[in-house]
Amino acid sequence: MDVDTRLLRCFAAVAEEGSLTRAAQRLYVSQPALTKQVRQLESALGVVLFTRSRGGMALTEPGRTLAARVPGLLAGWESALRETRSAASRADRTLRVGFLASAANEATQSIVAEFARRRPHWRAEMRQASWSNPSAGLADSDVDVALVRLPFPGQEALRVVELFSEPRCVALSETHPLAGRETIDFRELWDEPFVAAPPETGPWRAYWLAADERDGHPVRVGAVTEHPDDWLTAIANGYGIALAPESAARFYTRPGVVHRPVTGIGPSRVGVAWAPADDADPVVQDFVDCCRAVCVGT
Repeated sequence: MDVDTRLLRCFAAVAEEGSLTRAAQRLYVSQPALTKQVRQLESALGVVLFTRSRGGMALTEPGRTLAARVPGLLAGWESALRETRSAASRADRTLRVGFLASAANEATQSIVAEFARRRPHWRAEMRQASWSNPSAGLADSDVDVALVRLPFPGQEALRVVELFSEPRCVALSETHPLAGRETIDFRELWDEPFVAAPPETGPWRAYWLAADERDGHPVRVGAVTEHPDDWLTAIANGYGIALAPESAARFYTRPGVVHRPVTGIGPSRVGVAWAPADDADPVVQDFVDCCRAVCVGT
């Protein structure tokens, strides 16, 4: 019998949290969706894994047996997946580099050039990820290393080196009443509808909505997008405004959209990330060193 590893991850989260609500928050999924996954696993196995009550989710005896085995199963599968994909890229001397939006801004080309100088027979294959994948493919072993915006979900399980930071700005339609201002205080935007990343991105979505910098003021979401083009279109059409790195004014321009400096919020941080299993990988570490050399001069 085959069982999807996704179902095992859901089971493990509920088993560890003892609560569907907390597990759903941890996985960045809805509670009904998580309940469906648990029931699907129970149906596939033909056993009851939890007893449900107002107090939470308690493991049954079969549930405890499975819970003891699942972490090792998942760790083994993740290791096998990463090693298999890594071996494929090593065979043709390709380093898979995930990135979001503008990656490391103008420093990206210099990083790639420095990597080519250090590894003349290797190629850095740049793979752009959507905003619904804020680890840029690293969490799923789709890439070997990633240029990311901090913070992002799952960051604590990876190695991350911050490279630089830059102020955040606001992108708005050129017809917006505040579009003519030179600088805008964030408090003036609290009641505006925002163009947001998908809900499952959790902390990533919250960060770009500045949810922790509103003094408890609720967020209004006017549109949800996953890609820069859709994001710009939603803003130009007046569905909402959006916070963005200052560099967005250089990399993501569109007729009808303007970018203005914002005061009262923290900066955006850019980092390079990799899996702990690649701490000793000389190619991955060469790329990380290139990032440090170009961005922070170390």
